[in-house]
Amino acid sequence: MKQSILVVNCGSSSLKLALFDETDQQLASATAERLNGKDAFARIEGDNRTVALPASADHKQALQALISTLRERQLMPAIPASIGHRVVHGGETFREAALIDDDVVAAIDECAGLAPLHNPVNVVGIEATRDLFPDVPQVAVFDTAYHQTLAPRAYLYAVPQAFYHDWSVRRYGFHGTSHFFMANEAARRLGKTLATTSIISAHLGNGCSITAIRDGLSVDTSMGLTPLEGLVMGTRSGDIDPGLFDYLASRGIPLAEVHKILNHKSGLLGISGQTNDMRALCELADHGHEPSALAIEIFCFRLAKYVGAMMASLRHLDALVFTGGIGENSDRVREKTLEHLGLLGFTIDPDMNEHHGRYSDGRIDHADSRFPVLVIPTNEELVIAREARRLAATL
Repeated sequence: MKQSILVVNCGSSSLKLALFDETDQQLASATAERLNGKDAFARIEGDNRTVALPASADHKQALQALISTLRERQLMPAIPASIGHRVVHGGETFREAALIDDDVVAAIDECAGLAPLHNPVNVVGIEATRDLFPDVPQVAVFDTAYHQTLAPRAYLYAVPQAFYHDWSVRRYGFHGTSHFFMANEAARRLGKTLATTSIISAHLGNGCSITAIRDGLSVDTSMGLTPLEGLVMGTRSGDIDPGLFDYLASRGIPLAEVHKILNHKSGLLGISGQTNDMRALCELADHGHEPSALAIEIFCFRLAKYVGAMMASLRHLDALVFTGGIGENSDRVREKTLEHLGLLGFTIDPDMNEHHGRYSDGRIDHADSRFPVLVIPTNEELVIAREARRLAATL
């Protein structure tokens, strides 16, 4: 069996694994969801059989079960050549991917206060694979690292600067591996070098963020200290008036409950009162459900406003790029968003948009559009695999 690179992505209640060979070909993938709950389940992608998990399986148990199953089904060698981990928050400590040792694990732990739902389980995944493969080089790839090129004018908040100096309060940005992939892939498709490519990258899924990329570098982004800031998302509110916290407190809602509402009960779900799934919202809207139609409209309008805002950070624009589950698959969202951007010269080709740019190298813009518009499927796991291979080769 070929040498492989294992990619581990631990979410707050999920786990994703992917295997790549030395030519970047994906060999297999696996997922586990609803972890730490009685209905936890796991599967190997492309296989209808489920993977047996212990009752209320945690991340470590799911990881062990999936790796064992991949080996049994001869989809994974006994020992991978290297292992790459997605880590959500690297604070200001990590400006790029890092070979994992005890000091790196400790530094990831120190950032847990900035990503309490993610960094602790990221460490669980790291420790589990270090136990299973003690002699295999392992690499941490940080969602925040790509945005460490932001200038102070973009990352500082207009609050007392002691907050930044004492408590590291600043904009960090997320989805960095996806935006980095967009920059490279857009440059390739446009026939440019990365260092001369400037795009606006819109990663739209259950979590959403938009980034201005100038000459290959992130110079502004919508997510902030946490992934709550910015665009309307599946269950997250995005931007709100901070005064809402005091107002809700005056109504007797505790701070912890406000946090839960804004992160898990807002966004598309909160507006529609039905679902955070864009496909379901479109179906509901087509059947006359006005709150669902309103959720779509607010989502697209907020996104269009952010596209305009991101242009302030660029000297020129080579393309607007859509990615993520919604960005890649919802022609309605792309069309509605660009309808708000006609003043800036964006126009869309209805046929190419309907087919998600599949037959036009990702292009969905009309010939009269001032700027190219692209749909590019993201591949965060591939970025992590490449970084794991690169750093492992330095040993």
